[in-house]
Amino acid sequence: MKPAHTLQQLASPQSWAALPWGEYYRAALERQLQPWWPKLFGFHLLKLGNLSAGLATDKCAISHQVNVGLNGGNLQVIADPYQLPFADKSVDACLMAQALSYADDPHRMLREVDRILIDDGWLVLSTFNPFSVLGLGKLIPGLRQRQPFASRMFTQMRLLDWLSLLNYEVLQQTRFHVLPWHRQGGVFLGTHLPALGCMSMIVARKRTVPLTPTPMKLGARKPALSRAVGATKSYRKLP
Repeated sequence: MKPAHTLQQLASPQSWAALPWGEYYRAALERQLQPWWPKLFGFHLLKLGNLSAGLATDKCAISHQVNVGLNGGNLQVIADPYQLPFADKSVDACLMAQALSYADDPHRMLREVDRILIDDGWLVLSTFNPFSVLGLGKLIPGLRQRQPFASRMFTQMRLLDWLSLLNYEVLQQTRFHVLPWHRQGGVFLGTHLPALGCMSMIVARKRTVPLTPTPMKLGARKPALSRAVGATKSYRKLP
């Protein structure tokens, strides 16, 4: 398994249109997110990166939405995603569409997002699936330097492991859009082989108590009081 941190600098696309079949990815992701927007609540929604800013979130119950990134025309706040200019526990929900796919240190980015999320805050992230047609493209020398094959692709199991370490409760995990060149992503294959979907999405919530209760240590229990041996014995006189 390759380490999460890399010295390679990856340039994130300025929009979905900059990716081959990018508009198909965007539409497919918006369809997956549509049932979740009414369930998110709070005061502030942070959309991290240009691709997150390009998603339609008008159906979200959170009205105040801020687009944050290093550069781009659709951003309200220009900031480093590793050093977000927000106070601890000040954001109710964060949308990270393909943000980890172009991060040289995804662990650090997740920790920074975790810092600004409130307790029980919402985290929605999407990435490219390595076990898909896009993942096969990374094995071809002529394609691996092009988009979106040049992006980083993490398995869903690895993402779940990272979120578990940060004590997030995963509410949904899904893969979709099997055929990247098809507008609908291949409905038949998506129904019967969703694990081969090019897109992966996770919806999770930040929890403040351990999801798995820690068993009580035996050494921490108070010793039970026991009677002294023979202290309460009674004897009868023999005839």
